[in-house]
Amino acid sequence: MAKQLNLFTTGQVIATDLHTEMQRSYLEYAMSVIVGRALPDVRDGLKPVHRRILYAMHELGLTPDKPYRKCARVVGDVLGKYHPHGDQAVYDALVRMVQDFSCRYPLLAGHGNFGSVDNDPPAAMRYTETRLAPIGHEALLSEISSATVDFTENFDNSQAEPVVLPAQLPVLLLNGCSGIAVGMATNVPPHNLGEVVDGLIALIDSPDISDEKLFALISGPDFPTGGQIVGTEGIKSAYTTGRGSILVRGVASNEQIQSGSRGRRRRDCIVVTELPYQVNKAAWIEKIADLVNTGKIEGISNIRDESDRTGMRVVIELKREANPKAILELLYKLTPLQSTFGAIMLALVEGQPRQLTLRQMLQEFLDFRLSTLTRQYSHELQESEKTTALGRRVTGGSPSTRCGARHS
Repeated sequence: MAKQLNLFTTGQVIATDLHTEMQRSYLEYAMSVIVGRALPDVRDGLKPVHRRILYAMHELGLTPDKPYRKCARVVGDVLGKYHPHGDQAVYDALVRMVQDFSCRYPLLAGHGNFGSVDNDPPAAMRYTETRLAPIGHEALLSEISSATVDFTENFDNSQAEPVVLPAQLPVLLLNGCSGIAVGMATNVPPHNLGEVVDGLIALIDSPDISDEKLFALISGPDFPTGGQIVGTEGIKSAYTTGRGSILVRGVASNEQIQSGSRGRRRRDCIVVTELPYQVNKAAWIEKIADLVNTGKIEGISNIRDESDRTGMRVVIELKREANPKAILELLYKLTPLQSTFGAIMLALVEGQPRQLTLRQMLQEFLDFRLSTLTRQYSHELQESEKTTALGRRVTGGSPSTRCGARHS
């Protein structure tokens, strides 16, 4: 006890209020999660873990023309060099970049079981294999060097990693992104590549283009699992303010199928071929079965999942007296066949989280692309000038000087 009192009297202990220390520590933790984990950068559209996975695979030479490599090897490199967190967290991020039902344009190509839209888990990383997809290699890594983007030291100062990848396409809009930080969240919907490129070209040609013309080129999100967007108010709100609720419905049609022992009878059925984004098909079918068993939906006699590698097909057989339109409306109302996508266009701009409109996201990417090309061409010009100067020193001066000396 006497030693503790001596520490206070000698000034070796700094008295700090508890609420002040908690406020400072929590703010540091919040900024670490916001900047270092949960939110994407508006320039390349990637979170740090995705950026590190892509760069580690680039360092391993896993280009689209090379053989697949075990995912465990990639995860090990990412953990050891750039991302000192859990291996399962890194593998989960890698798996999502392979899944074509999670990403509109997958940045990685996979070989093996990477899960399904039924929420089946992927195989262990020791079984699956991966390499860069063509769009991930060309659009994000083909121009990477210290001349185009800044590099920083990794966690133990043993390696250098890029602060941002020299993206040639706005990946944030193409694939979208979702993440929950401290006190904020992002949920950017994916878009069609052709529409986004048309919007970028229009913005380059006419920076003052009206929102109506811009929205005519980029008409709305393009989800990888399909679905139909109901109404345009949610899209306009998301594009003009950065927030909006987009109502999405699955694609369903009425068909008649043959039933009975000899197939002589015909029965009405509802066939669903597309589901809203991020809806678990198996859980959705179980939800319908529960509603039928509890009597909340009447008129359904059977449900079959006929999905295969060619596409999704869920057949809902109806009873003879059932009304297909009425049952479809109940499915929209009581099941995720109709769901709301809450768009939050939040991303990091110069290291700070900002809620952006569609125009601002496009402009931020164009500004980044301009700075990247300027750095690249300036570096090439300097290298060319150095080569020219070195050539002159080796040959002993300019051609005109040498000719004049011989003539004299």
